[in-house]
Amino acid sequence: MKGYLWTGGDPGSQKSLAPPVHGRLAPWEAIAVEAVGNVIEFWGFKRNQGRVWGLLYLRGEPLTAGEIERELDLSKGGVSMLLRDLEHWGVVQRVRVPQDTVWRYAAETDLVRMVTHVVEEREAAFVTRIRADLSEARRLAEGVGGVHQEKLRRLERMAVLADHVERALRLFIKTSRLDVGGVLGAFRDGALSRKGER
Repeated sequence: MKGYLWTGGDPGSQKSLAPPVHGRLAPWEAIAVEAVGNVIEFWGFKRNQGRVWGLLYLRGEPLTAGEIERELDLSKGGVSMLLRDLEHWGVVQRVRVPQDTVWRYAAETDLVRMVTHVVEEREAAFVTRIRADLSEARRLAEGVGGVHQEKLRRLERMAVLADHVERALRLFIKTSRLDVGGVLGAFRDGALSRKGER
């Protein structure tokens, strides 16, 4: 079980140890938490994963699973699964407050590092699989014989696009800079011929 010692704030402060009162989310806080949940859901993750991270990020201090349950009106089992997923993605960390006996959870506050980790774990691996599938599709098409050259050309252009997307993601992971020039040019006329001339 991984975790680290929480050193933020005053270790003896009762504020950080006292559980919040159920249903006491401020209106602005509730709107922000729901907004994060909606964005996360749009990206293909679970809405409640975004709500949990949003709550932890806004609070700026670690909360117990029970506190998260009460604040977001979620079940114990649901919160347990959500926290496990968020820990896997590296966007939530398990922490231990001095003189406390329970694990608490804190949000990753470096947003660039958080996004980079998620991209590396999910998007980059996904694009790599797509490249492999497109390569196999082209191999099968050429092996069958009789496939029109224009169809083979379009398969190749799809593979070039996937290649540029993967390169852009790998560059982003290393430098936090996203260069989409190659992606945008993948479908332009002459893109394949220029690639073949290199």
